[in-house]
Amino acid sequence: MDFVPMPEGSSPATPVATSALAASPGPRPPAGAVPSGPGPAAKDTTAGMLFGIGAYVLWGLLPLYFFILMPAGAVEIVANRVVWSLLFCALLITVTRAWGALAVALKDRRVFGSLALAAFLIAINWLTYTYGVTTGQAVETSLGYFINPLVSVLLGVLVLKERLRPLQWAAVGVGFAAVGVLTYSYGKLPWIALTLAFSFGLYGFVKNRVGAKVDAITSLSVETMVLAPLAAVAMVVLAAGGTATLASQGAGHFWLLLASGVITAVPLLFFGASARRLPMTTIGLLQYFAPVLQFMVALFVFREAMTVERWIGFGVVWLALLLLTLDMLRSARRNSVARRAAARQGA
Repeated sequence: MDFVPMPEGSSPATPVATSALAASPGPRPPAGAVPSGPGPAAKDTTAGMLFGIGAYVLWGLLPLYFFILMPAGAVEIVANRVVWSLLFCALLITVTRAWGALAVALKDRRVFGSLALAAFLIAINWLTYTYGVTTGQAVETSLGYFINPLVSVLLGVLVLKERLRPLQWAAVGVGFAAVGVLTYSYGKLPWIALTLAFSFGLYGFVKNRVGAKVDAITSLSVETMVLAPLAAVAMVVLAAGGTATLASQGAGHFWLLLASGVITAVPLLFFGASARRLPMTTIGLLQYFAPVLQFMVALFVFREAMTVERWIGFGVVWLALLLLTLDMLRSARRNSVARRAAARQGA
């Protein structure tokens, strides 16, 4: 696949320029000059790595946030997340004076339609993820994000009719075997993991079709605008039924729920800053930070059980991801050699 789907409402990564120095503003150094310190490219790469790690660490620790929001359920958490994210996005758009970009996205039927579809896909993803974490199934939610890269490759074959390389086929085959092993270990299909993987894989595909027409904040704003009426209705229904916790669990709980807007947007901003500075191969490797941390939180903080059969199933999934990563690194190296050869021929 030509994109790397990212967790929690982010857009796929976009390729960066082959030379950060060439893209940077300001005067260039004279020919033959020896730089006195780290150049713009090195600084950009370092900043990109820090932003990327920050984004994925925050996404990986998200189960802890949902855990401290209990006794709020999945529907209430997601509804609050949508409403307060919309308000936070409105603040950001006002500060950055980006209302024009939002208006353009809303007027473009193709862009708006794609983002509306993406909104419902991410709502399914958020609800499933929050439900899994708040019902003691955080291990299975981490499995969903481990499987996600394999689903993206499979979508490339089924939807885009792409031809897979041998290692990609091997990874997909091993992934199917892993689902079989995990189905046996759970005694049922791991539906939480599969729902997360396919909803997010489709979300990444839809966002990839939009491409670079909208930035991350505009995209999140449109998606939350689409979902906000449903979220508001859910909050009213929960309040009317006496099951809402927003105003019944003290000031700390109230402000933690309101903070969901910031907690949603901040890692997204970090990711956007990272994607502008790093190649897709690096972003693809960084994405494993999130499920690894989610898995560790489920295992060591929530103390969820892992049977021998589940360890075997996860091991098979990790083998599939290893094959996929090796293929990605090999492809990146081959493309880099081809670009250098083309540059030499054009010189």
